[in-house]
Amino acid sequence: MNESRQLHSEVLVVGGGIHGLSTAFHLAKSGVRVTVLEAEYCARHASGVNAGGVRTLGRHTAEIPLALASRALWHELPSVLGDDGGFVPSGQLKLAETPAELQECRERVQHLQSLGFDHEVLIGADDVFELVPSVARHVVGGIWVKDDGYATPFRTVTAFRHAAERLGVIIHEATPARTIEQRAGRWQVTTPRGTFAADHLVIAAGAWGRELAEQVGETVPGRPEGLMLMVTHRVAPFCAPVLGATGRALSFKQFANGTVVIGGKLIGTLDFSARHGEVDMTRLGTSARTVTDLFPHLRHLGVNRVWAGVEAFTQDDLPVIGASRKASNLSYSFGFCGSGFQMGPGVGKRLAQQILGEHSPLSLDAFAIDRFHPTADAAASHLLPPSNVLHH
Repeated sequence: MNESRQLHSEVLVVGGGIHGLSTAFHLAKSGVRVTVLEAEYCARHASGVNAGGVRTLGRHTAEIPLALASRALWHELPSVLGDDGGFVPSGQLKLAETPAELQECRERVQHLQSLGFDHEVLIGADDVFELVPSVARHVVGGIWVKDDGYATPFRTVTAFRHAAERLGVIIHEATPARTIEQRAGRWQVTTPRGTFAADHLVIAAGAWGRELAEQVGETVPGRPEGLMLMVTHRVAPFCAPVLGATGRALSFKQFANGTVVIGGKLIGTLDFSARHGEVDMTRLGTSARTVTDLFPHLRHLGVNRVWAGVEAFTQDDLPVIGASRKASNLSYSFGFCGSGFQMGPGVGKRLAQQILGEHSPLSLDAFAIDRFHPTADAAASHLLPPSNVLHH
């Protein structure tokens, strides 16, 4: 590794998942020279082992504006990246199986409307059966979002990678960041393959982002988890939208080839030091039973493959996005709590805008890293020198 080559980078991104690559892509579109360091291979963990849901439905209210902006980009991916990432605007439906769950859905929609959001729509049983004729008849209604859908995670991440590389972004896989340090106004990142340097550093390292933030004294309460997915054998088409459930964990979709992908933040076991998530077949069985409760005709359908990856969860179930409060020219994008795939295009664009000093109506305040320790970090932030914003 010739370290001197890396000194030409203006921005160094740690993490080759959808958030790191989206940020790199949007920066490169503005002429910024970007290098990406990926510990294993791009899309290895959270970006590659999620269920592929492109979901604004059920979001934390703080995430909704950013999620809606990101969804608009999903619909434009062919023109933005030259590849649609396998995105299918199938709509997403959250099922209510009891009157109490339907009332919960009703209150949710009313609350969102009071905040000015109308993307979630309450529907009754007849509308559910029209959308999904094969679903069990005990379902009493749900929430429908027509512009949501699903995509193919690895294809989407690869599309961002190729688009970024066409713009000159350099990507180094099998290059884990060990230490980060700011020296003479430049960030130095040590790896087993040498030291990389840049004016601005972006930490988009998923479950490992917390460890890197700790190195500059910014603590993010949370935990890593091993998330699981399973895919079935092929079956005749029976469900077009992506489905979730109000009263139990479920993320469920049928791809065009007939296979069914079942997820829903299914927690497995984890060997964090080995960077490895393990499948827990008992927990997968519980999720499979939820599917057969809703679609009894699938009770004999075989599972073709199961897998797991590692994801970061934060104490308040919101990601960390935006500028460091303790160091200049340092930005974060991690901790998406199993719901970050849909946010990737929009978060990458918004973070790039912030790094470049460009205005956006989308606030990142709710995702600031100092929200966990507001008094101490707010005081420390006043001591920071002004960041050197990149201009192109």
